[in-house]
Amino acid sequence: MPPCLPKLSTAHPCTMDWCPNFTCFSVTTSAESNRTGSSSLLDHPGAHGPLSIFSVLVLTLLAMLVVATFLWNVLVLATILRVRTFHRVPHNLVASMAISDVMVAALVMPLSLVHELSGRRWRLGRILCQVWISCDVLCCTASIWNVTAIALDRYWSITRHLEYTLRTRRRISNIMIALTWVLSAIISLAPVIFGWGETYSEGNEECQVSQEPSYTIFSTFGAFYLPLCVVLFVYWKIYKAAKFRIGSRKSNSITPITPEALEVKEASQQPQMVFTARHATVTFQTVGDTWREQKEKRAALMVGILIGVFVLCWIPFFITELINPLCSCDIPPLWKSIFLWLGYSNSFFNPLIYTAFNKNYNNAFRNLFSRQQ
Repeated sequence: MPPCLPKLSTAHPCTMDWCPNFTCFSVTTSAESNRTGSSSLLDHPGAHGPLSIFSVLVLTLLAMLVVATFLWNVLVLATILRVRTFHRVPHNLVASMAISDVMVAALVMPLSLVHELSGRRWRLGRILCQVWISCDVLCCTASIWNVTAIALDRYWSITRHLEYTLRTRRRISNIMIALTWVLSAIISLAPVIFGWGETYSEGNEECQVSQEPSYTIFSTFGAFYLPLCVVLFVYWKIYKAAKFRIGSRKSNSITPITPEALEVKEASQQPQMVFTARHATVTFQTVGDTWREQKEKRAALMVGILIGVFVLCWIPFFITELINPLCSCDIPPLWKSIFLWLGYSNSFFNPLIYTAFNKNYNNAFRNLFSRQQ
């Protein structure tokens, strides 16, 4: 059989004719890789070759992430629907966040996994590419803004709990949910409706978010940098408010004192309530935390962790998304894949963090599983 290497000028011999020569196999793969300029988390020796052990491990982990994200958010939605006490704020905000995260797991992550398996080459056509990119931007943007809405709701409930009544809270939360999905739809559909850049390249087999610089600035600021500024400001205000209220309040404990020590106690600056009955005197002092202060501490901690995980998951992706079209930087596709899936993982962490700090959800989960058993 003649050597396969000279045939590379006309066709790929390892794809057209069977060839046992390993040199031909590796050169053909290199030429294909150079033509597309693609790399992914699941690189393997050839288009028809077996996956490496590392690629199989990565594939398994990503598939588990997809399934876990879907099931965990579905569990949160099922709990909210089944428990009547959850049919009010702030659980409607949590339901909106769970819906966006379920859509990420069901509509976006599976096709992203197929994209990785194909070496970041898109072979499913223009229409499906546009649908996938639109769903990606829509669901991820909605998830980010839902986190922002929950942070704002916690901020107002801590700092303005007297004015922020249940009726006001319901109205504002519904407005925030509507604005979240409207803004997300505008950002995701702008390239399709207004022709703002191209998402699909048939020659290069590429499917990606529009790289038009003006759209990049609009989408990244609308989907991430603006909500990032909001949540950082909100958490700073929550921290200050919680620290001030914890420092200025003291909780109730009962300390008995003798009548001889009463004169000394009355000279102190702390307000006390004194009750006398049959020569026994009891005063109420303030030590420890009240129930409301403990609730505010948990809320501040939950919002802080939610915001921290949100920033860590998404900031690498959006930094690369912003600088790549503006400065024509050559960011390795492998790192793009890592940053993208790190952002997707935020949809798994969101319900995990929120329910971990809410005893009502923990009790509802136990009741849900106990009824099924």
